[in-house]
Amino acid sequence: MNPKTILLVEDNPSDIALTQRAFGKSRIANELVVAEDGQEALDYLFARGKYTGRDESHLPVLVLLDLKLPQVNGLEVLRQMRLDPRTSRLPVVVLTTSKEEQDVAQSYDLGANSYIRKPVDFTKFAEAIEHLGLYWLVLNEPTPSRKRTGYTSSLTDPGTTAPKRS
Repeated sequence: MNPKTILLVEDNPSDIALTQRAFGKSRIANELVVAEDGQEALDYLFARGKYTGRDESHLPVLVLLDLKLPQVNGLEVLRQMRLDPRTSRLPVVVLTTSKEEQDVAQSYDLGANSYIRKPVDFTKFAEAIEHLGLYWLVLNEPTPSRKRTGYTSSLTDPGTTAPKRS
């Protein structure tokens, strides 16, 4: 498995195909795993259901998350990700057509790293994907593993405090 897998959580087949085309056009060669609803995304992340037996240590480097999903909506997926220490630091980009101010606010309140409205035009969508890939896969410094640093966020584990950094 490619260590730089991207998880796309999207229920619209046209948007899935559009994202795959945009990744190809932008020459983003990372494996793109598609979850077509919120429950499938959580099952993939936590190696449950049809993903039982998947190596849980191989988490995606980026989650592209739609909000309007069947079974479990995107905001609930994000909430559950942030509550679990294994996924609390994963970069999550909300990639949605929603223009509702409440969705933007709730996404950031729940710990989204970015909120992008999907452009309808393919050329603009491909450009947005190219910029996402450049930033999140090349420029951004990934979060260190909790095991390596011993750092625990007081936000995800209320019983501890984060060590002071000098």
